Amino acid sequence: MDYFGGPISRLIEELARLPGVGAKTAQRLAFHIINMPLEQAEDLSKAITHAKTKVHYCSSCYTLTDVEICSICSNMNRDKSIIMVVEDPRDMAAYEKTKQYKGIYHILHGAISPMLGIGPNDIKIKELIQRLHNDEVKEIILATNSSVEGEATAMYISKLVKPLGVKATRIANGVPVGGDLEYIDEITLTRALDGRIEL
Repeated sequence: MDYFGGPISRLIEELARLPGVGAKTAQRLAFHIINMPLEQAEDLSKAITHAKTKVHYCSSCYTLTDVEICSICSNMNRDKSIIMVVEDPRDMAAYEKTKQYKGIYHILHGAISPMLGIGPNDIKIKELIQRLHNDEVKEIILATNSSVEGEATAMYISKLVKPLGVKATRIANGVPVGGDLEYIDEITLTRALDGRIEL
């Protein structure tokens, strides 16, 4: 039943499509937006549209950026001989918050999951292997999540990397099994990075 009228119901419906936003949260957000000053609501709308049209993948590491090569890949002070492989840009952001890692990244945009029909060709593994043909890369740190899918992805990549003469290490325990990196605190992430092991 449509209690609030078409435009509000449509706004609630669209907000409820966002991940982690249930019906009650969508309703609360919709009322907040409706009660915003018009200028603020327009700024929100413009920010969403601008991000959607301007943001794309970095041509090197595949993180989200609004320039050709992201600020991490283009930073001359980063150690280009080490690539940390993560599943998602949010995982990269989690490691950046530690201020301990000085290498560069490669974002896979997922993990191998036969149950969900996601294979090696559905994520950015081929692009990673292309990057490793660069003589400068000496080590990759496999920092995929400690889930079954994350572990399978790390093992798959380590097998591909061995013949290339690039050292493959895995982040150490400290990150709980089944935990997503974006929700782990900086101390735990730093300990996991420091205690990584060769596969």
